[in-house]
Amino acid sequence: MGVAELVDAVGSGPAGRKSREGSNPSPHNKKMIKEPLKIIPLGGLEEIGRNMTLFEYKGKILILDMGLMFPDDTMPGVDFIISNTQYLKGKEKDIVGVVLTHGHYDHIGAIPYIIGKIGNPPIFATPLTKGIVEKRQKDFPQSSPLRIQEIKREDELVLNPFKIKTIPLNHNIPDNVGVFIETPIGTIFHTGDFKIDFTPVGDEPANLSKIAKIASKGVLLLMSDSTNAEEKGHSLSEKEIMENLEFIFKNAKGRIIATTFASLISRIQELIILAEKYGRKILVEGYTMRSNFEISWKLGKIKVNSESVITPRELKKLPDDKVLIICTGSQGEGDAVLMRLAHKDHPYLKVKNGDTIIMSSSTVPGNERAVQELKDLLSWQGAKIYHSKIMDIHASGHANQEELKTMIRLVAPKFFMPIHGSHYMLECHKEIALNVGIPEKNIIVAGNGDLIELYENEFKIHHKKVPAHYVMVDGLGIGDVGEVVLRDRQVMAKDGMFVIVVVVDSHTGKVKQSPDIISRGFVYLRESQKLLYETRKRTVRLVERIIRSKHPINWSYVKSRIREELGEFLYERTKRRPMVLPVIIEV
Repeated sequence: MGVAELVDAVGSGPAGRKSREGSNPSPHNKKMIKEPLKIIPLGGLEEIGRNMTLFEYKGKILILDMGLMFPDDTMPGVDFIISNTQYLKGKEKDIVGVVLTHGHYDHIGAIPYIIGKIGNPPIFATPLTKGIVEKRQKDFPQSSPLRIQEIKREDELVLNPFKIKTIPLNHNIPDNVGVFIETPIGTIFHTGDFKIDFTPVGDEPANLSKIAKIASKGVLLLMSDSTNAEEKGHSLSEKEIMENLEFIFKNAKGRIIATTFASLISRIQELIILAEKYGRKILVEGYTMRSNFEISWKLGKIKVNSESVITPRELKKLPDDKVLIICTGSQGEGDAVLMRLAHKDHPYLKVKNGDTIIMSSSTVPGNERAVQELKDLLSWQGAKIYHSKIMDIHASGHANQEELKTMIRLVAPKFFMPIHGSHYMLECHKEIALNVGIPEKNIIVAGNGDLIELYENEFKIHHKKVPAHYVMVDGLGIGDVGEVVLRDRQVMAKDGMFVIVVVVDSHTGKVKQSPDIISRGFVYLRESQKLLYETRKRTVRLVERIIRSKHPINWSYVKSRIREELGEFLYERTKRRPMVLPVIIEV
């Protein structure tokens, strides 16, 4: 049955809801229920990443996903950003479980940082997702063992008062699911990340008729992926991508070096199929790439002949036209394989004149400069580079506008809530829903930390938000880098640091010697002697004047005045504002 027939079967837009309008869509109770379902997004709205949503009914809490977000260039030194779980403090025993939609880090990456703080509730995940979570957990040996239970892609479980039905949906990683959540007030359908691909590679097409069948019993709320809500038409099928990749394999004379996201298992499978078809042996390089490859191979999510996979030692014995190297580094990351190749510092691989490099990924916003540098360095070494702007060798794993319309029509919900995207993306998805026939009063455009109360016939968004600000992970520190620390790092990254050390005689109140100055990222000391002389002179006058007028001496006040006056003076002379750090030593 095609999409058109499915839509006709369940109805399109408002017409598909006429028989249910005003009725109770819940199979649990025919009476009006006053107790609302609370929906609290702790991440994933107003941003890409950090996906984590709470569903709460009469104090019992279900968590869907627990992802991280990568920092942008305004967050120097920060490794990851995770959700704030302050709302769950004291409610640990009321968490009935964590259900994961798929194995991408923006949906599972925060588990090692959060799960122990919320009482280590049970986690439910499909086989590949479970494997990736368990592998990642090994990097955190100090953490408690996870209580993780494997579920099938099409499965049912009861986490009272919630009944969960998982349903297979296509993305660009196997074992991806959407989630039906039956609650006492009605059924919620959360799509997770999805696209509608009738010709996927390494996966079965989504069973849209099954989704329509479940939804025909009544869906109170559809929560749908908004990542590609700006993009018109349909997303590219993985079959089209594979056909374009095959053109490259047919024409490549030397080695092929392919990079993509390490989590994009379907693309890795396509590269393997083509390598085996054209007689190339496969070397997998990069820690995360190798980990995901091994987990997927072990679970049968990647299919490859064992003799096709080679070690670095075997690589040296093969002619160039018999080699495929799959590696990390599609975003120009400094420590990833491809950038190390570009900088000629990989331990045993070097780019050769005649190599073909496939960059099968989109450039994440903010990484444009690093990716351009990567292309330049590789092309200087004689490599021929293919990327998604030259030909269609990358497809998003997210639904475009026509697929989003299809999902709304299939599910025919009473209420609609766009999720997974910046505010603009959510608004674009809202427009799609309006065009399909969802009334504006039934569309919930929310933000992180909003407390949404959903009833059978209405919803309310509380004016008071739940804490949902960024929690930053920096090395072993979780949450100890706050706005103040980040602001200091931004200042130092922008205009540098200026340290002035003043030695004061505690008996006379005089500055004993010319203050020492340390400058990092502000001015080159040898070429700024006049500025430094004036700074020292001004500092000595300021300190001695304050000491004469203040008894007893408040050294914190003295430092504060030095910071203020030197800051203004340095800005006046240089139009830059370094971080001024006064150090006073009494002798």
